Amino acid sequence: MNVTETLNEGLRRKLDVTVPATVLSSRLDEKLDEVRGKVQLKGFRPGKVPMAHLKKVYGRSVMSEVMQDTINETVSKTLEERSEKAAAQPEIDLSDDQAVINRVLDGEADLAFTVSYEVLPPVELMDFSKIKLEKPVVEVTDEEVDQEVEKFFKSNRQYEDKGDGAVVEDGDKVGLSFVGKIDGEPFEGGSADHTHLVIGSGQFIPGFEEQLVGVKKGEEKTIEVTFPEDYQNDELAGKKATFDVNVLHVDGPKKDVELNDEFAKTLGLEDLAALKKAIRDQIESQNESLSKQRVKRLVLDALDEGHKFDVPEKLVTAEFDAIWNRVKHEVEHHGKTFESEGTTEEQAREDYQKIAERRVRLGLVVAEIGNKNDIQVTDEEHQQALISEVRRFPGQEQQVYDYYRKNQQALASLRAPIFENKVIDFVTELASVTEKKVSREDLVKLVREGEDSFDIDNDHAH
Repeated sequence: MNVTETLNEGLRRKLDVTVPATVLSSRLDEKLDEVRGKVQLKGFRPGKVPMAHLKKVYGRSVMSEVMQDTINETVSKTLEERSEKAAAQPEIDLSDDQAVINRVLDGEADLAFTVSYEVLPPVELMDFSKIKLEKPVVEVTDEEVDQEVEKFFKSNRQYEDKGDGAVVEDGDKVGLSFVGKIDGEPFEGGSADHTHLVIGSGQFIPGFEEQLVGVKKGEEKTIEVTFPEDYQNDELAGKKATFDVNVLHVDGPKKDVELNDEFAKTLGLEDLAALKKAIRDQIESQNESLSKQRVKRLVLDALDEGHKFDVPEKLVTAEFDAIWNRVKHEVEHHGKTFESEGTTEEQAREDYQKIAERRVRLGLVVAEIGNKNDIQVTDEEHQQALISEVRRFPGQEQQVYDYYRKNQQALASLRAPIFENKVIDFVTELASVTEKKVSREDLVKLVREGEDSFDIDNDHAH
């Protein structure tokens, strides 16, 4: 075998490879010898077919397999000998002259091909102790706990039908059907056939519940609201909407139920104090989760700033294509335009190109941190991730479970976010972290900053 490097420019490599015909012929003989005992040809006993006859009947088809196996093995061995790792599947360029290919298949010519690929760049990890992080912390007040306990009470106490002609009052539990519209057109996720809402619970968009007070059972009402600027769905944030609502039934709270120790006991808790503690723990857990999201963002920003190196063009192109396909889907199916987002297609392409490069670079950095520090995802963690994913689809648990069990690539993908988060936790432990008290509203805003633009694609995290 002869290998000649013809290109070594940045991360790009190109090699000319020649495998002698004698090597191919030897491998062909070995392959034919393997199948000799399996083939059945008229006039010959099993295992007694002459090699010459086997070559005449199967030579070309088997040689084709030998060629493919030889190419794969040669490329793999060559990269190993050169101590290089290809960023993506190497491109193999064979002669398109059929006469040349026929001579190789007939064992009359050497196998010559070109290998083109990009290597993974070396990643020199920064000193994580130099990273400075400001962790936002929300202090949960007794007043906030009391408010949440009151909401919980209203949502979970028993109700009874107020009958025909009932009028919606604050604290009632109503059954609704509705169709949400923006500019007169129904929007995705804005409709429901029958859902329940406790008036005053704050579950729906600000202004929605208040406009239902005074509406009778069976009546229809058009409600006008404006989605908050920081609404979780960017497509709806800040937009005016109308909801055509039909009040299906009105249930009033039972008068003999109060927020006290007895109510807490119906929930399996010792007393009202235990309920308040449970609610406080839940709020603190939610705040801690948001805080970790913010810290993760800061860690990724620091890692991006601390590592500057060229990234493989193929990986960036694949990442950009994935992003751009999502952008086109938004434009084609959700009525978005580049102008409505305050940009142009040309500028958007440029911005998303930078995002793609950042994602690839951070993916390589995260992978290197994990490899250098032996960060692993345990089988138990992987199994727990699968269970969590299955639980996201009530009523379809078995189908989802079967899908992952039959699709090893999808199953393996569940490891990626676990791996990434473990790497982030590792870096955070080594960084300099200071805490800063903020309000819940400010924490939510911090988390939302750039969340759509710079997340790592988990498929590239390791």
